[in-house]
Amino acid sequence: MANVKKESGSGLAGMISLIIIILSIFTGWLVWNFIMGDGSNFEGGVNTGHPIPGNYLAMVYKGGPIVPVLMGLLLMVVVFSIERFAVISKAAGKGNLDQFMKSVQSSVTSGDIDGAIVACDKQEGSVANAIRSALLKYQDVKKEGLDSEAAAETIHKEIEEATSLEMPMLEKHMTILSTLVSLGTLAGLLGTVTGMIKAFSALSAAGSPDSSALANGISEALINTATGISTSALAIIAYNFFTSKIDTLTYSIDEAGSTIVNTYRHYRGTKK
Repeated sequence: MANVKKESGSGLAGMISLIIIILSIFTGWLVWNFIMGDGSNFEGGVNTGHPIPGNYLAMVYKGGPIVPVLMGLLLMVVVFSIERFAVISKAAGKGNLDQFMKSVQSSVTSGDIDGAIVACDKQEGSVANAIRSALLKYQDVKKEGLDSEAAAETIHKEIEEATSLEMPMLEKHMTILSTLVSLGTLAGLLGTVTGMIKAFSALSAAGSPDSSALANGISEALINTATGISTSALAIIAYNFFTSKIDTLTYSIDEAGSTIVNTYRHYRGTKK
């Protein structure tokens, strides 16, 4: 039953991700076609004319049909970054994570396990949930009177299981962000190639080269390059930022687990 719910939730999440991707590309096309391509941005009042000097919307529009794809990719980076920030912030809990960790470690070291559990209940979030599971297991092994090594193995196993349940939620959509790093560059490169093809086609035209077609081709190439690099750069920053945050949360869980295990070993040592 749990597996069915998990697969159902995974399928729904995948559908939502697909909808976000489609909407991002569609929104990029709308902006490119109706806002950037508005006639008021161009000389003569039509988007086939030259951009009005200093009008950057018109200049980007001239980047060609790859621009809406690049804008869609850029919008995806922004949307998924906001979503990851909200989820990871919630996973850290309501209060300051560092203060929470100090409070829990202090309570565990002093033997106040109930106080540490109360702190986890107040903090909430993925980190607090995993630590709470370890604390409850600590109380169980304490009642059972297990030796320190058996208790350490049991508590570590509980922490690993709790962490494995929380990690998929934390790492969700991280693959999309990492993929956008490459897609931004590749889409920009594709736009650059098509722009250069137009430029060289103008040079190879019969008679004197069409300077307007040559300029448009080079402009299209450079605009797509700049947009693709910008998209990839933002995706790299977002991916590394969230990866660092996830590593910090995981480290906090491991650190608390080690404190709980060492405290139990000390407790068993005093009973011998």
